[in-house]
Amino acid sequence: MRAIESCRTEQLGGHLEVCPDEACGFQRPAYNSCRNRHCPKCQSLAQARWVQQRLATIQPVHHFHVVFTLPAELRALARQNRCLIFKLLFEAASQTLLELGDDPARLGARLGLTAVLHTWTRKLEFHPHLHCIVTGGGLAPAGDRWLPLGRRYLFPVKVLGALFRGKFLAGLRRLRQLGQLDFSAHAARLADETAFKSLLDRLYQTNWVVYAKRPFAGSQHVFRYLGRYTHRVALSNQRIQHIDPTTVRFATKDGEAVSLPPEVFIRRFLEHVLPPGFTKIRHFGLYASRNVHSKLPMARACLAGEPSPCGVQLSTTVPKRLPWYELLQSLTGHDPRCCPRCGQMLLHRPLPRLPDVPDAFYRDTS
Repeated sequence: MRAIESCRTEQLGGHLEVCPDEACGFQRPAYNSCRNRHCPKCQSLAQARWVQQRLATIQPVHHFHVVFTLPAELRALARQNRCLIFKLLFEAASQTLLELGDDPARLGARLGLTAVLHTWTRKLEFHPHLHCIVTGGGLAPAGDRWLPLGRRYLFPVKVLGALFRGKFLAGLRRLRQLGQLDFSAHAARLADETAFKSLLDRLYQTNWVVYAKRPFAGSQHVFRYLGRYTHRVALSNQRIQHIDPTTVRFATKDGEAVSLPPEVFIRRFLEHVLPPGFTKIRHFGLYASRNVHSKLPMARACLAGEPSPCGVQLSTTVPKRLPWYELLQSLTGHDPRCCPRCGQMLLHRPLPRLPDVPDAFYRDTS
């Protein structure tokens, strides 16, 4: 929280940008950013770099967007066991998709997928769910051909939901047997073995929500769309409409807004701060790191001999990593190093950092 409050303020120091032309006289302070991954002001360039890297490896086929959601009954347990439950969510969802893809009765090929964890709703309520981008086809087991999927649907959502439910609850029971779950605070009532078993029995009888959206129009749009999910926090500054000592009002959707007392607003926002070092973006199947230099090139080679269904040419070159100012210029059309008045290159003069800010207390760039 202190990182976000101090970001790009005099507390973190910075430099003074001065135009060398005395007749111009332009100058402005540029304060350092906190670089915390939960800060709404520090992720734009990281997001742009991530999208650029992913576009170098994406398969030139249509992709499906699948969302796996945890039932409301598990949210209390998830609050007390964030790392374990979030990890289990990734495992159950990815295994569900890959297992159905490998099934010869459905596709019989290895899919590629990227999953991104979300923990919030538009009202900042705690709502863990996983966004998955899945290739519309896969690499045959022999590695000699690409097996496509139609555009109508990936797999039946009821089959996805049932398999996901079984894998997640089996993993949850295993964590209980190993004694790894924390049943304090919100999850205290589940410490009793009978109560825990009763919860699992109820969850086995309910339909778990798996939402499959229509496939994307082109492969170029896939990770540009997903980039909006990867490097964003629960709330952007643009959504905040009003702040006073008793109320914070922010936009939700469809023109509506929510007003909360400040302490409730801060508590809801901080609920979505991830555990230190937890990876919220993960790749599986063809997109997994172990397959980037083996199965993924094989799949691209299979597609190279056919016209791309999305009109995208295959690329084997890794994009050059641009300096931050060139990347910012490509996004905004303005060179941040030049004087906005006369266009000359700005000079930098250091500004001191306030002495009461300890070093590196705020950093979480993982």
